[in-house]
Amino acid sequence: MATETHGAEVAEAGMPQLDFSTFPNQIFWLLVTLVVIYFVLSKIALPRISSVLAERSGTILNDIAAAEELKLKAKDAEAAYNQALAEARAEAQKIAQETRDAIQADLDAATAKADAEIAAKAAESEKAIAEIRDDAVDAVKVVAKDTAKELVAALGAKADAKSITAAVNARLKG
Repeated sequence: MATETHGAEVAEAGMPQLDFSTFPNQIFWLLVTLVVIYFVLSKIALPRISSVLAERSGTILNDIAAAEELKLKAKDAEAAYNQALAEARAEAQKIAQETRDAIQADLDAATAKADAEIAAKAAESEKAIAEIRDDAVDAVKVVAKDTAKELVAALGAKADAKSITAAVNARLKG
């Protein structure tokens, strides 16, 4: 029965935390625990946490500053690249123009040489044509004189060479 009476007392008393007779003892230990937790947190844990946060903040700020510096360097490098590219394009344009000018000068020289050769050959050809024309006129005169002489002889008349030459020359003049 002793266990039954002890169980009844416990059942009547309820939860020990709610027993008003133990409140001062519970409040004391609550305050002691809070003070200990406060000192542990303020002296050990919070300084470590704040140093880690400060270190991380410093690292982040340094990384941001380095990123800004690298961004500026990248912009400078891009500007230098664009400048070098523009200069290279201008140099390429200049070289291409110089090459075009040199080719045009060579072409002009070759054209002038060819024109001179063509003019010389044309002059030679004209001279040869003039000679052939003169020879042809002379041959025509000779043939015309011989033909006229033979015709006059065939008709039974007699003509001297001087009158035949004069008649052929008059007829050739128009």
